[in-house]
Amino acid sequence: MRIGVDLGGTKIEGIVMDNAGEVRARHRCPTPQGDYAGTVQAIAALVNTIEQQAGVAERQLPVGVGTPGAVSPYTGRLKGSNSVCLINQPLREDLERMLARPVRLANDADCFALSEASDGAAAGAPVVFGVIVGTGCGGGFVVNGQLLQGGNSITGEWGHNPLPGPLDDERPGIDCYCGKAGCIETFISGTGFARDYNAAAATQLSGKQVAERLHAQEPQAIAAIERYENRMARALASIINIVDPHVIVLGGGMSNVARLYENVPKIWGPYVFSDRVDTKLVKAKYGDSSGVRGAAWLWPAPHS
Repeated sequence: MRIGVDLGGTKIEGIVMDNAGEVRARHRCPTPQGDYAGTVQAIAALVNTIEQQAGVAERQLPVGVGTPGAVSPYTGRLKGSNSVCLINQPLREDLERMLARPVRLANDADCFALSEASDGAAAGAPVVFGVIVGTGCGGGFVVNGQLLQGGNSITGEWGHNPLPGPLDDERPGIDCYCGKAGCIETFISGTGFARDYNAAAATQLSGKQVAERLHAQEPQAIAAIERYENRMARALASIINIVDPHVIVLGGGMSNVARLYENVPKIWGPYVFSDRVDTKLVKAKYGDSSGVRGAAWLWPAPHS
């Protein structure tokens, strides 16, 4: 068995998972806002709680933690986190000291990809790209069951490349929080989809309200999702051309739009340098639970 922890901006979730992928215990708690020391203490308390729930000895199980941001290979500290209190903090070392056991950290999108490649929608596929299209747009690669991690700890940060083949009305694109303009994330995140609809319809609707209009087959919502599908197809084609995954798994709010799985693969063909494209586009099996499950799968070897 092993423990997985999903450290989010508003909540922390932890599970005890056995070697078959069955969850033996689960618990959530609020994330202490802007409080690094409090966050470390909250994770430690959560781990203790789920160990007790699962009936295992204290400090027996290894712990994996999915985090916003990534661990710098140069400093060993977190970088690029939207939870700014975590930036430049030695989170792994502090957790290992607090928990008195080894801890592994990975980006939350990497954990999502690892979960779906391990026993989710892409189980058994040699090369998997997992991408979360929600408030933002992050991704991760799993190759032969292992996370693909590069020298800069930015593998899968596909959302901060420019949208491929921008049309005239897509230039120069809106400003992204990363400091650039026209990033993929600004177009195909759930936030980007709602923004595009509102710009065309002269409304100020929430993403949920736009989704309701799409479900009702409103013409403007249909036009917005058609633009979205074309943009997603171009963006994913760039991934297929470079890494050639067997399966691409979608998570996040936009993954619930069923038509994407049929329409996007119909569109991406002309943008892929191949006579045919056999890459599968599928919805995540575990949905919002993929992050915490992937954190647990950071320890793949059996533990009893």
